[in-house]
Amino acid sequence: MSDKPFQIVVFGATSFVGQIICQYLTDTYGVDGDVKWAAAGRNPDKLEQVKASLGSKAAALPLLQADANDPGQLADLCNMTDVVLSTVGPYALYGEPMVKACVETGTDYVDLTGETQWIRAMLLKYEAKAKESGARIVNCCGFDSIPSDLGVHFLQKQAQEQFGAPCTRVKMRVKAAKGAMSGGTVASMLNIAQEAAKDKELRKQLANPYALCIDNAVSSERQPDVKSATFDDDFGVWLAPFVMAAINTRVVHRSNALLNGTYGNNFAYDEAMITGKGTKGWLAAQSITAAMGGFLVASVIKPTRWLMEKTFLPAPGEGPSPEAQEKGFYDIRLHGITDKGDVIRTKVTGDRDPGYGSTAKMISEAALCLATETPRTLKPGGFWTPATALGDNLIERLEAKAGVHFSGQ
Repeated sequence: MSDKPFQIVVFGATSFVGQIICQYLTDTYGVDGDVKWAAAGRNPDKLEQVKASLGSKAAALPLLQADANDPGQLADLCNMTDVVLSTVGPYALYGEPMVKACVETGTDYVDLTGETQWIRAMLLKYEAKAKESGARIVNCCGFDSIPSDLGVHFLQKQAQEQFGAPCTRVKMRVKAAKGAMSGGTVASMLNIAQEAAKDKELRKQLANPYALCIDNAVSSERQPDVKSATFDDDFGVWLAPFVMAAINTRVVHRSNALLNGTYGNNFAYDEAMITGKGTKGWLAAQSITAAMGGFLVASVIKPTRWLMEKTFLPAPGEGPSPEAQEKGFYDIRLHGITDKGDVIRTKVTGDRDPGYGSTAKMISEAALCLATETPRTLKPGGFWTPATALGDNLIERLEAKAGVHFSGQ
C-alpha cells in the first residue's frame, strides 16, 4: 500500500461528469472510509458547492486547489495521491499539463478522453518518460472505450476457453442505447473536427486504424469501417456508423499490439450501430449517416457552428438530468470468428446513461482497480489501455459495483 494520503484525486471535480463521479464515490464508498479520495479543481468556491451538493455524508471530503496552468500545484497534487482521475477536457486543449505532471512524479492516471490525436501526441511525447518514472497512464476509461476494449478482451478469453484460439474477426454492434451528450463531449467533438479541417496530416492520422499502435502494430489486415448504411449478414440487420468507433477501434488495436498479437496477426475489428431490418432499418441507417455527415460539415463552418452552439448544442457544464441518466442504458453485442470458422457471441450491457451515469461508475472503478489491484511489478510504467492494464480485475469490479455486465449472448 502507498503511504500517500489519497488513493484517488478527482481532478476537474466541478465539471459536469466530475460532479457525477464525486456523487458515485460518496454514495458507494463514503468519504474517508476504506477508500481515501479527494476532489480537486481550480476554483475553491465551486469545489465547496460540489461538496455541499453531496450532502452531510460528504462533510469530511478533502478539497484540493490545483490549476491546470500551475505546474507546481499539479506536482503537489500528484504527490498526494496514487491515481489522478482527470475529467479536464477537451483534453487536446487542457489535458497535457496533468499528464506531464503525472509522468514526472511517477503518479498513475486515468481519464475519459476520446481524442485519438491527443493520445497519440502524449504517447510520442511522454511514454519513454512514463516507463522511467513508473507512471501508468490509462486513457479512455469511460463509455469510450471500456465496453469495447473489455468487451473484446472478454470475448477473446471465452474463445480461447472454447476453441483454443482467438477470434481474428470481431464485430461490435450497438444493439440499443439511450443517453444524451454533455457540453464537454460536444466541445471535444467540435475541437477534433476543427483541428482536422485545418490539418491534412491530422486527417490521415485520424483515418489510420493503427494510429495508437505507434511502431508496434501487429495486424496487417485491412480494417473494415462502416461509413454508410450497410447490411450485416451475420446479424441480419442494417447498420449505421457509430460515432465512438473512431476512438474505440484504435484502442482495441493498441490492446492487441500491447498483448503482442494475442488477438491474431490478422485481427480485424469494426463497430457500428444496429438500425433494424428491412426498409425501416435501411431508412434509419441512411438518416443517421446523413445526420452525422451534416454535423461534421456544420461544425467546421464558423456561422453554422456558432448557430448550433447558440441554439441546440449543450454548453460546457450542461448535460442530461439525473432522471435522464437513471433511465439510460446500453446493450452491445460482439460477434467473433476464429480462423477455423468457429463463432462466438457475447454482450456487454450497462445501466444508466452511457456517457455520464455509467461512465462515472466505470472510471471510478478503473481508478480504484489501478490503485488497489494492479501492482507495478505486474504492470510497470507506460501508456496502457483499460484491457491491458486492468483486464479481468476491472470486469469483476464493474459487475459487482457499476451495473456493467459481460456475458454470452
